[in-house]
Parts: sequence; structure tokens; C-alpha cells
Amino acid sequence: MTNSILVTGATGYVGGRLIPKLLDSNFKVRVLVRNPERLKNKKWFNDVEIHEGDILRPKTINGLFQNIDVAYYLIHSMQGYKDFDKTDIIAADTFSEIAAKEGLKKIIYLGGLADSNMNLSKHLRSRLDTGKQLSKYGADVVEFRANVIVGSGSLSFEMIRNLTERIPIMICPQWVYTRTQPIAISNVLDYLVDSLSISIPKNQIIEIGGKDIFTYGDMIKQYASVRNLKRFLIPVPVLTPKISSYWVHWTTPLSANITRPLVEGLKNESIVKSDLSKKYFPNIKLLSYKESVRRAVFNFDNKSIETSWSDSLSSSRGNDNQVSSVNKEGLITETRFVKIKSNKNKIFKVISSIGGNKGWMYANFLWSIRGYLDLMVGGVGLRRGRRHPTDLKQGDALDFWRVEKIIPGELLRLKAEMKLPGRAWLEYEILERKNDCQLIQKAYFMPTGLFGLVYWYGLYPLHKIIFRGLINNIKKEIMKS
Repeated sequence: MTNSILVTGATGYVGGRLIPKLLDSNFKVRVLVRNPERLKNKKWFNDVEIHEGDILRPKTINGLFQNIDVAYYLIHSMQGYKDFDKTDIIAADTFSEIAAKEGLKKIIYLGGLADSNMNLSKHLRSRLDTGKQLSKYGADVVEFRANVIVGSGSLSFEMIRNLTERIPIMICPQWVYTRTQPIAISNVLDYLVDSLSISIPKNQIIEIGGKDIFTYGDMIKQYASVRNLKRFLIPVPVLTPKISSYWVHWTTPLSANITRPLVEGLKNESIVKSDLSKKYFPNIKLLSYKESVRRAVFNFDNKSIETSWSDSLSSSRGNDNQVSSVNKEGLITETRFVKIKSNKNKIFKVISSIGGNKGWMYANFLWSIRGYLDLMVGGVGLRRGRRHPTDLKQGDALDFWRVEKIIPGELLRLKAEMKLPGRAWLEYEILERKNDCQLIQKAYFMPTGLFGLVYWYGLYPLHKIIFRGLINNIKKEIMKS
């Protein structure tokens, strides 16, 4: 019986979503991570055993596999190393050799979907060779092969998302006609978790894909349809992979160094040809591409927001007031921190009293102007005020915001209801520490199309002044009280 699981790639988008599913199924989970600090914002941080180590430094992973029944191998070095294909093989060899010495019996690996007999790109060939290397020392390797995984954080999906959101008329290379079989992240997790409880022959390769087979051009059009965007594709066959990668680099937040290996692989058709996934996993209900996109983009309930946002946060060093602005997974995040020598209840009392007749503590005339502009275009403006001067409840209207989530003494999240080319939230979180509290102010914006991006970046200098003044004045008010 499988009880103890090792997960590598815990800071990645697949590993980070796999871990809570394993914990919910009552497995004991150990994670391998180079920097444990990167996991501290995860809800499951205190529920897992952490092994700090680097797969490319063998001495740091000694003892990693002790008392482990199954290990998930979710490591890929494409984003970190120029010769990523060689690095992948070294990493897999180190992992499997030490695993064999320490008695690991089974490895579950998520690789790439491709026909090994074709002239493959370096990226796709590396994914297949990694699977072979993992089985070199005798472990039973269950190798899942997938291509485009539809979910926030997937490099290939983020490329499609950003291209579609930003460019109304796309001059496209030949690869827009290449067929592939995208699969929802939820279905990938179904396969990974279910493989723990079923009998699969040793060293089995299982190809997985979603319901639909599309060209990349079809995927762009389907995404545009879900987002109610009009997009036109103009194919230009002469664009080489190198030029294509720079085109993606210039038009999206993804760098050419990361996208080039991926773009080179888009010439290769990636379609499920084996029926083993249906044979071993007959109860998995595959989602269509359109439904997968809807879930990835629109399911911003509290749970999915927190999963996506927590991965986006990073801070730059400052003095007392630290600030960062991050654009990741289609969500722009502006984060500010202040230390306050007070208790969390006093801090929460102040932040939960903002708006209404009291105003917004900084540049009230600018908030008023924004309210009038909103009214002029048919929005709600600031006229709704608030139900009570100091008391807030979930669902309350608050000027042109609505209280989406409130945890007294800990969290206040407001969702914007003014007219916007996208969706926005303003959030305050209080972290109580030994000698003080940290107040975290986060502004989130999910732009719709090119106009949404122009809106955010065009007004960001003004927003920056307002958000900075707002958190500083909140601190001053707390210190006065």
C-alpha cells in the first residue's frame, strides 16, 4: 500500500496543484525544493515534509528517498539552462541512481507528447530521453506524455493566452497549422493521482490528451471566443522558429530564451495514438478545450484566486515600505508591505472602515473623479457608499467595490464593480508577528485584451502614487489610534 509520496517540482504549476490533492487523499508528502522560502505562502506548507536540496548537487539529496513509496518527477530545466537537454539528462540520471540506492521502487513522470520516430525538436527529444534515463537503474517508471496543458502557469498555454489577449491581428508562422491535443490541468492531475491506486505494467508509457484535436490557430480562435475577443490570423510561412520566438518575445511577457525551445517543437504534431489511457483510466472524464479555457480564465472563485495569486507574489527590497509589480498568469499584481507596531484587531478596525463618508484616506478627490467617470459610462460610481460606518460583511457594497471575502483580524478582499477593461481586486492581509504586524496591500488586475493592458500601464504611474499614499496613510491612522 502506498503511503509516503515524494514530489519534485513543488514550486511549479503542476507540482503545486498536485500536492494538495495528495494531502486530501491522506498521503504523507515530502517535497524537494532548492529554496523553502518559495513555499512559505502555500496553504499546505506546514502539512508537508520539506527536503532542501538541488538535484544537480547530488550530496544535497542523500536520504531524499528514505521511507518513500512513490516519487513524482516533475523537473524540467528548460527555463534555467542554455543546454537544458543535457541538464535534463544529468538531473534524471542523478535522481534515478540515488533513488535506486535508497530503495525507491516507483517513479511517476510527466513528460512530453511526441512520436519518437519523428525529427523532434531539442525540447521534445529531451522530454522523451528523460523518461528513458529515469528507468536506467531499475525503478518502475510510469511515464505520462502530454502536450499543451490548459491551466494558469503552463508555458504553452500562457503563450496562447498572451498572444490572443494582446494582438487583434496576428501575423502567424506555419506552426499555427500544427495539430495538437490540449488537456486540462484538472485531467492531468486526475491521471497523476489515480495512477497511485491502479495496477500498471512496469515502465509503461501512457499518452494523455483532452477531448479535442486542434491546430494552434484553432486554439487561439477558441480562446478568443471564450473571452469575447475578435482576432484575425494571417499565416506567414517564411517565419523561422528563431524569428517566431522573438515575435512571441516582443508581443508577450515571455522571453525568447524560454519560448524558442518551445516554438521549435510546435512543428511536431502531438496527438494521442495509444488507447492505454482509456484502458487504465476509464473513469476519467475529459474536458473539452473550450471548457478547459473557461475554467482557467473565468473560475475566479475564492479558491482559484488564492491559488493563482499566491504564486505571483515577489517583493523587492526596500526600507519599511516594500513594493513589487508582477505580471504572471494573465494577472497583474501590485504588492506593498508595511510593518506596524500594533495588534491585528486595531489594524483591521482601520482598514475595514475605509470608504463611504470617511473616504479613502489619500487623494479623495481622485477617487471622486474616478467615481464620476464611472457614472458617466453607466457604472455605479461612489454613490452606494457603505452599509455601516465601521462594520463590514461579506457581500456588502462599498462605493464601487464589493466585499468578496472578509476574515476579521486577518483579511479584507474587495472586488471592483466599476466599469473596467478587465477585472480588479484590492486586498489587505494582516500577518501577526512576534513584535509587530505586517500589513500587505495587494492590487490585482486581470486585463481584457489590448485595451486592458493599455489602461493598466497608462494609469499605473497615477495608481502607484495612490496605492503608496493609501497604505502609508492607513499606517499613520493606526499609529494615531
